[in-house]
Order: sequence, then structure tokens, then C-alpha cells
Amino acid sequence: MAARGSFVLDMVRPLAALMPAVRRADRAVPFHRRMLYAGLSVSVFMVCSHLPLYGVRYAASGADPLYWLRSILASNRGTLMEFGVGPVVTAGTVMQLLTASKLIRVDKSVRRDRDLVDGARKVLAVTIALGEAAAYVLLGMYGPVGALNGALIVLQLFSASVLVVFLDELLDKGYGLQGCSAVSLLSATNTCGKVFWQAFSPVTVNTGRGPEFEGIVLAVIHQAVVRAGNTRALVATMLRRHLPNVTNLLATCLVLLTAIYLEGIRMLLPLQSRERRGRRVTFPIKLLYTSTTPIFLYSAMVSVLYMVSQLLHYSRFGGGVLGRLLGVWKEASYAAVPVGGLAYYVTPPSSVAADPLHALIYTVLLLASCALLSQFWVVTSGSSARDVARQLADQRLAMPGRRDGATYEQLKCGG
Repeated sequence: MAARGSFVLDMVRPLAALMPAVRRADRAVPFHRRMLYAGLSVSVFMVCSHLPLYGVRYAASGADPLYWLRSILASNRGTLMEFGVGPVVTAGTVMQLLTASKLIRVDKSVRRDRDLVDGARKVLAVTIALGEAAAYVLLGMYGPVGALNGALIVLQLFSASVLVVFLDELLDKGYGLQGCSAVSLLSATNTCGKVFWQAFSPVTVNTGRGPEFEGIVLAVIHQAVVRAGNTRALVATMLRRHLPNVTNLLATCLVLLTAIYLEGIRMLLPLQSRERRGRRVTFPIKLLYTSTTPIFLYSAMVSVLYMVSQLLHYSRFGGGVLGRLLGVWKEASYAAVPVGGLAYYVTPPSSVAADPLHALIYTVLLLASCALLSQFWVVTSGSSARDVARQLADQRLAMPGRRDGATYEQLKCGG
């Protein structure tokens, strides 16, 4: 590796050697065993997502810097999973950037290279988690906690992030569900848990119409039974504001079904073995080729922007050109809300009608960023048309009755 000039990896080699590692499965793991590993990993993650941090007095008060990204990063404020999968996604993005810029050179066919890159990614992830934990405590995100409690909070957040790093490694090394990354699985589980809670939460909230269930399904059933015949009250409950309503639930179900449908669309590229004539196989090309990866990369970048912007805003450099360019913040009861700068335009607007220009700029930035990140991921992860064509050629597979190079041209056109 040193002969290839990979100076960056050589620097982290001693630290990577100290990190425990999950050995990659050397044979196919039975489906029931993979389901068991995935279920246990998700269970551990969900338990940690509901365990409050020890020593925090004001976990639910004050400004929340990651309020807008909680669902995507699978994080819950004031719990062990404060950062969710954020450090893992950020570390993976940085490693891909280093690979794309040729600062590190990796031969993915060499196991030693792959193991070293995995170790470097883990070192970077835990380093990011430690830095974020220290920044949270020093910035007073949990209120005045004192030196001892502050150290305990940092230790808890760091330990939980280390746990997520190893859960990610376990599920991505052949012990998880095939075709589903650990980050996607944990994020989807966290989101499903929140949707289920908002649909069936038994917590009662005192509204202007009297006590109502927080969960919209229970609220509608309760109104239909207790106030039978009062159509106006039932409709008001179904369309209530500031609490989960029927529109939210139906929109969520529609988006979920659409995503499942689009994820299942794929084109099958017919291939034939050059060595064994007559043996034909198909190579599936998904419509959503990079799946949710661009969204996670974008969210990781925005979370870093939020943190850096707030660090500058609440420091003596907040009034400077750079601080105002990155973001101007205003504290609300539920979150720190960006009101200017780049952070403002990468934050979704509360209403399209209230600020159509903001909505337009946000949509353009989101789509353009995800498109660029998708292209970046395809190139740096070895999933481009040229890379896949080379892999198929190495396996002596080609399109039947077509000239050499036709496979690449077909892959380049999307099948």
C-alpha cells in the first residue's frame, strides 16, 4: 500500500489496527440467521433510541440543531441515539471523496486494502462522533450540566455511536438482509416507529375541543364513538393542525407505496456466457440505481453545514461575512430556525404559499445536489457503466449476438 503512495491510509493504519472488526462472512449466511441478526440489530438500535441520556436536565428544551434531519438520520433528541447514523454516513462520504480525489488509492480486489479502508472509515466515524458530542456539550445544547455530567454525556454519545458503527459493519458484511444497507434499514425502522406512534399514540392532548388522543387513528375512533353523530367534530379531528391528522397519514402511506413500487422497477439485461455456450443469465438494472444513498449523503452534508453554521453564529465570528453566508439563526421553542444564509435555503419551508421563492430554491438545490451526489457515488463506488461492463467481461459474460463493447454501450444507456 505504501508503495502506491497511499499516505493518508498509512497515517491511520495504527489506529485502524486497534479497532475491533467483524469478520466478513466467508459463506452464504442462511436467511433465517440473517433475519435474526437484522432483528437483533434493529432492536438494540430502537432501545437506544428511547433511552434518555443520563445527566441531561433539559433534553427536550432549547434549540435543536438537527430538528430538520432527525427522520433521515434516524436520531432522537436527548437519547443515546442523538446522532443516529450521521457519523457513519459522514465518514463514508469523506472516504468516497478521498478516493475520488486520489488522495487514497485502493485496490478493491485486494482484501488487505479493503480491510484497511474499512478500518479507516470506522476511525473517522468515531472521531466525528466524539467531536460532535464535545461540541454539543460545549455549546450548551443540554443546558448547564457541569464538568462531570458533561464528560458522562460525551462518553454516552460516543459509546452509542461506536455501537452504531459496529451494527453497520455487522449488517454490511454478509449478516444483514441482502440488498438492504444497514443505514437504510436503521433509518427506515426509526421512521416506521415514529409513524406508528403518531398513528396509534395513546397519549392524550388537551385541545380547544377537549382531550384528544395524539395518535390520529385512536383519535378518530374515539370521536366516532364518544361523539356519534357529531360530523363537524369528527371532521375537525381528522383535519386538525399541530397534531397528526388523516392527511399526514394518507400522504405518508402514498409516499411509502410509491417508493416501494419505484424501488421494484428494474430492467433485465440479457447476457450469455462466452465459455459455456447456451448458458444465459440476466443482469438487473434498477430504476432507482443508487436508491437512498444520495439522500443520506445530502443529509450528512447539511447536518455538517448546520453544525458549523451554528458554531460560527454563536461565536464572536457570527457577525462576519462567512458566518452570515453560511447561516443566520433564530431560536424558536422547538428548534433553532435558520432565517438567512445557505442554511436557510437548504431547510424546507413551512409553507409553499408563504414563501414560494424559498420553496423553489430549496427544491432546485435538493434535486441538483442529489443528482450530483448520485453521479459521484456511482463513479467512486465502482458502479458506473464502465466498471460494471469490466466486471461482466471478467466473468466472461456478454450480450448475445452483439459485438465487444455493446454491453458497455447498453449499460451506459440504462439497459
